[in-house]
Amino acid sequence: MARVFRRKRPHRYGAPPGDVQEEDLAEHIPPTISMFLYDEDHLHEERDISVDQALEMSNQQGTVWINVDGLGDLEVLESLWDAFDVHPLVREDIVNTHQRPKFEEYPDQHFLVLQMVRLVDEELAAEQVSVVFGEGWTLSFQETVGDVFDPVRDRLRGGRPRIRGSGSDYLAYSLLDAVVDGFFPILEVYGEWVEDTEHQALDDPQEQTIEDIHELKRDFLTLRRALWPLREAVNQMQRADGTGLVSDDTRTFLRDAYDHVVRVMDMVETYRELSSSLADVYYSTLSHRMNEVMKVLTIVATIFIPITFVAGLYGMNFEYMPELGYRYSYFIALGVMAAISVGMLIMFRRREWL
Repeated sequence: MARVFRRKRPHRYGAPPGDVQEEDLAEHIPPTISMFLYDEDHLHEERDISVDQALEMSNQQGTVWINVDGLGDLEVLESLWDAFDVHPLVREDIVNTHQRPKFEEYPDQHFLVLQMVRLVDEELAAEQVSVVFGEGWTLSFQETVGDVFDPVRDRLRGGRPRIRGSGSDYLAYSLLDAVVDGFFPILEVYGEWVEDTEHQALDDPQEQTIEDIHELKRDFLTLRRALWPLREAVNQMQRADGTGLVSDDTRTFLRDAYDHVVRVMDMVETYRELSSSLADVYYSTLSHRMNEVMKVLTIVATIFIPITFVAGLYGMNFEYMPELGYRYSYFIALGVMAAISVGMLIMFRRREWL
């Protein structure tokens, strides 16, 4: 259950607003572009294409969705940004992947920042997904290859009338909803991990157990940071009406997405509280075991105290000790010691100390 968190490169504080430099992309992989061009009757899909091919096809009739996996080439990004007139502040937020989930309105486009989480080899992987959409187009930018958008792609390929007949605002909602729904299977896995860790803390607490507990707490903190701002972002997108890019029909579905966010937040908070209480369970179990050990040792020491007294008394070797002259004194002394021990054990048993 070991998990590794990728550290984000710090933002260049003091840079002019909207300024993007090559050094901001140093840790990112080269971009891979895929696209969908669709309407109610037609669908055209392309994978691993050049930016020129994507821009050429985007001029055709229909709604276009261009997805970019990787932010490691500023020239490619700027070609897309210039073609769709992406706002400079949006460009800066796309490449500086330390943003909180948020929704921003601009005169002819909207910008949505999401935190997408996945489990990769039992490690929690979180990355920023940026979605920019305007009239008839949607751009999505991811840090790495691989996402949770396959259900959206399958609905497009399957000719679902709702998504194929709606605009870019509904596509942006669908991407948002896919990110939110991606939390549910992850939390199911974490629920099993919490249960397993609880059993381990109760039955067989080890040093690894407390490490797993702290890792769970850190992971739930990461999930919480990805979800709390998202609730407000969905709420702002639902209320957006300044440009008319978000239709009333899409707002209806955004209410359902808001409900999903609240449900996921409740699950995260519940598991977070459980993981915090696991440390108390762990230390309580260790304390109980230590008390049991100390009780046994105390009982053993208590039994040997009178035996030691008898042995010490007759081990003083004074000249005038009548008992030392008896033929069976040794065996009588052993019998007395045994009787004392058995008597004390019976007393401890009756008092339920054993």
